[in-house]
Amino acid sequence: MKLRFFSHSAFQLTTKSNKKILIDPFFDGNPTSPIKSNEVSADFIILTHGHGDHIGDALKIAKKDNSLFICVNELANYVASKGFKAHNMHIGGSYNFDFGRVKFTIAHHGSMTSDNYYAGEASGVLITCDGKTVYHTGDTGLFYDMKLIGEMNPIDYMLLPIGDNFTMGITDAVKAVELANPKIAIPMHYNTFPVINADPNDFKNKIEQLGKKSIVLSYGQEIEL
Repeated sequence: MKLRFFSHSAFQLTTKSNKKILIDPFFDGNPTSPIKSNEVSADFIILTHGHGDHIGDALKIAKKDNSLFICVNELANYVASKGFKAHNMHIGGSYNFDFGRVKFTIAHHGSMTSDNYYAGEASGVLITCDGKTVYHTGDTGLFYDMKLIGEMNPIDYMLLPIGDNFTMGITDAVKAVELANPKIAIPMHYNTFPVINADPNDFKNKIEQLGKKSIVLSYGQEIEL
């Protein structure tokens, strides 16, 4: 399986069977994105919540690729009302898709679409496929149940925000890694806008001082998991 980081909270997983899963695909309005929405494809689109910098270009991509949305119930209903395919889930629930298992977790954040539709609870998501588990925390503040999530779902890669203001900053994100205990921590949701400027290498250094591993991905970089 491969993981590609596009900047902000946008990632793509490509499985060994070549299934492509996009998470929070924010490209065209994203000043840090190295690509535009017409340069990616998706069999599945996972949304963590309804804010515009996370729904991003999801509808545009799904229209092109006939993608299946996977998200919490209210947000799934929203995209279905726009004519798209959706698999409704909710926090604490899991489901086995043909590419692997998806489970939604809590996240402390809001969730409303840009056209003022209430999009349900904000969420994080655990994706398990090809023998690896990736925890995309979504936009969230720090919460102690990250420890429980890590104990019940051994995490290979944890993708977590460090930009502060709207989410965890670096100090809280380091504590989140301590709690969830992933094998590797990857920072996200930083430097897209001035209000969330942060140094990912500062985060990486603090993680390594704890004897843990972190990878700072360049915008557009893809790694083998």
